[in-house]
Amino acid sequence: MSLSTSEKLKVEVRGHTAVVTIDNPAANTWDTESLPALKDLVEKLNGERDIYALVLTGSGDKFFSAGADLKLFADGDKDRARAMAEYFGSAFETLADFRGVSIAAINGFAMGGGLEVALACDIRIAEEQAQMALPEAKVGLLPCAGGTQRLSWLVGEGWAKKMILCGERIKADTAERIGLVEEVVPSGSALERALVLAEQVGQQSPIAVTFCKQLIHSARDTAMQGALPAERDRFVDLFDTEDQREGVNAFLEKRTAQWKNA
Repeated sequence: MSLSTSEKLKVEVRGHTAVVTIDNPAANTWDTESLPALKDLVEKLNGERDIYALVLTGSGDKFFSAGADLKLFADGDKDRARAMAEYFGSAFETLADFRGVSIAAINGFAMGGGLEVALACDIRIAEEQAQMALPEAKVGLLPCAGGTQRLSWLVGEGWAKKMILCGERIKADTAERIGLVEEVVPSGSALERALVLAEQVGQQSPIAVTFCKQLIHSARDTAMQGALPAERDRFVDLFDTEDQREGVNAFLEKRTAQWKNA
């Protein structure tokens, strides 16, 4: 049985660890095929009692993931926006609730939904050349896959505002300093380091690890319970504005957006 329903998600089982590679050239973006496939994959892994850890990385040496393909939002279609927000939310929330330990091996740029999927993991290992951002407001959008909530929880309100409201892109060393990633490693070694951590997970009782993770998440998840659906709702509300269409199309046309605040 193939664990992945999409060629855009490659899965390799190594002992008690499932290595999942986002493989959607050129920037490993998420779409209507790969997001449901991620949700389905994690649900399958939850049923595989010999799998204790999941390591997520990107194919190639430039991108971990650049998030959503903005061409999907160029026409301002609100129904498509709602569908994509639900796809993102369902996939990444399922990942966040994975029974075992999930580790993001960030091997390049993690932008928008690409950073949000890393935020949904339990642990983040970044290579020294990696850069991270939630730049959605620059194109008239907002992070709709947990970014406003999980980033704030990890790095505090001030840094979350700096990244989301000011469009700050940060390098790996800064990400480690503020608590966005747990460790920075040399280029090309994030997957190797993530696998070492995954092996450490396998040395512990998987049932105990599951219970511990649930308890660690309990306070955070209570706080986020109403906020995550609201995040998706506000994302869709942007599609009633002129600025949403202007922002996305300005990015695609490689020009400066002319905001109307309307």
